[in-house]
Formats: sequence, structure tokens, C-alpha cells
Amino acid sequence: MKAPEAGKTGASAGEAAGHPGHPWLGARLWEGFGRALDSDIFFSFKRSPTVMVAALVTVLFIAGSMGAGLIAPHQVFDVKTLNLIDAFTPPAWQEGGTTKFLLGTDDQGRDVLSTIMFGSRVSLLVGFAAMLLAMVIGVGLGLLSGYVGGWVENFIMRVADVQLSFPAILIALLIDGLARGFLPRAMHQDAAFYVLIVAIGLANWVQFARTVRGSTLVEKNKEYVQAARVIGRHPAAIMFEHVLPNVTGPVLVIGTIGLAIAILTEATLSFLGVGVPPTQPSLGTLIRVGNNFLLSGEWWMSIFPGVALVILVLSINLLGDWLRDVLNPKLR
Repeated sequence: MKAPEAGKTGASAGEAAGHPGHPWLGARLWEGFGRALDSDIFFSFKRSPTVMVAALVTVLFIAGSMGAGLIAPHQVFDVKTLNLIDAFTPPAWQEGGTTKFLLGTDDQGRDVLSTIMFGSRVSLLVGFAAMLLAMVIGVGLGLLSGYVGGWVENFIMRVADVQLSFPAILIALLIDGLARGFLPRAMHQDAAFYVLIVAIGLANWVQFARTVRGSTLVEKNKEYVQAARVIGRHPAAIMFEHVLPNVTGPVLVIGTIGLAIAILTEATLSFLGVGVPPTQPSLGTLIRVGNNFLLSGEWWMSIFPGVALVILVLSINLLGDWLRDVLNPKLR
């Protein structure tokens, strides 16, 4: 009796297990891609030119900021490449401008276009991380309060009501001030990035908690939750495996719009001088620095970062509005 060939046996086992690089995995990925193209969400996306432009702009911002080290015209954080003689160079189309600096330079001779690309990276990273933190805290507390109820729900919701009595920017300023007061002065600059994320995240968890609590109150009385209780499933398993997947629609919408709010909050804090340090400038820091020279004629140092911030936030907001409409069957 002839023994099976080792190569064929290994290939069959790999295909059965879905090992990367085998036809089985490629077919599954292609099938999933085909289902995505046939979905109602993609159909709605194709029918809205405004949403397509907003998505393209958002992708360009993300790609340009994350790849700034490779595609930026100048390495603005490399001191050896800076020349103070180039400071206050106007945009290329103005008298005295040069095509070497398309959007002009700042007071240190840094290319404004390159600083916008690097500054967008910091703003996006802070926004994404802060919204992820707010989402984790808000969704967890919303599920707990909506499913458990009783004094747990009352306590969480009263804390949320108290926090809603104050603007989110004041909550972020308070948390940032407390962190700076407790941390040693030598750690302020190194920890500023993380303190900013925590401050913005803790200032924006309430919207997630209140929305998820309301959806959980509806879902926990449905038949599938009752069936899970009857078969003896743990309450934590019911919350995270049964209820949570059915309340993620509103969470995605709030998260998208909240990302724009987080980026604006970061820009506001950086403009006030309590954000990231000057060695890691964000869009808000660039606007603050340019604002010092706005009345002296160097308008491009503040206007161009401000326009970039407006375009980024507007694009994300348009995507959030589209997600709200496409994920809500009543609005279709």
C-alpha cells in the first residue's frame, strides 16, 4: 500500500485549518469582500457623493499624517534641516514666496505644510485614543447600569448627570490640572500626551453610557435574553455576548461624531497651552503659535492649520451623520 505524500498531506491539513496563504482562506476573504460590496451600507455609500468625498478626505488625512515621516516635504523636527533665514516665508503664490515652501514657513523656518501633516498625526492619535477610552468606560457602565438596575443604575446615572452639568472642556481642564499637580514637574512634558488622552476620554464617556443604558433597558426584556437566563448563563456573559452586539449601532455613530469632538477638544486645550508640548505640536498648538503673528501679517501660520482642522472635523462629522442614517432603519 502506497503511503501518502508528505507535501500533499501537509497542504490538506493546512487548508482544513485555514492556514494563511492557502486557497481556503483566500476564498473566505473574497467571499466576505463580495458580501460587503453587496450590502445596504455600501449601496448607500455609493449613492452619496458627499459621503464619498468626506471618506476620501478622512483617509487622505490619516494616510498623510501617519506617513508624514516619508512623504512630508520637510522633516520639521530635525533641527539640522532648519534655517532661521527661511522664517516667515510667505506662501508660494505671494511675493517673496518660493515653491520650496508651498504654504510658507513659521517663526522657526519650518515648512507649514509639513507641520500640518505632523500635527494632524498628534491630533488624530489623541482623538482616536481618547474616544476609545471613553467608549470602553461608557459602554461598560451603560451595560452595567441598564442590565443590573437598582442602586447601581441610580449611582452611575447621577454621576453622569453631575458631569453633564459642566462643559466637557472644563472637565478636561480639571483632570489635566489635577494630573499636573500630582505628577512631578520633570514628568510633565513626557506625560502630557497621555494625560491629554485620559482627560478627554473621561470628559466624554457620559454620552456612551446614557445611550447604551437606554438600549440595554429595551434589549434585556426580549426573548433571547430571557432564554439565556433560563439556561443558566452568567449575567456578565449575557451582557457582553448577547446584549452588547445589539446596541453597537448607536455606539458607532456616537464614536464617529465623538472623534470629531475629541479632536476639537484637543485643539482647544493645546491652543490654551495645556495640551501636548511644543516638541510634539498638534493642530491646536500650530494655531496658537500662528495666532501670535496673525496681526503682524504672517496670516498663513494660523489660517492654514485652522483650515486643515475644520476640513478634518467636517469630514468626520459627515461620516457620522451618514452612519446614523444608514444604521437606523427608520431613517432609510
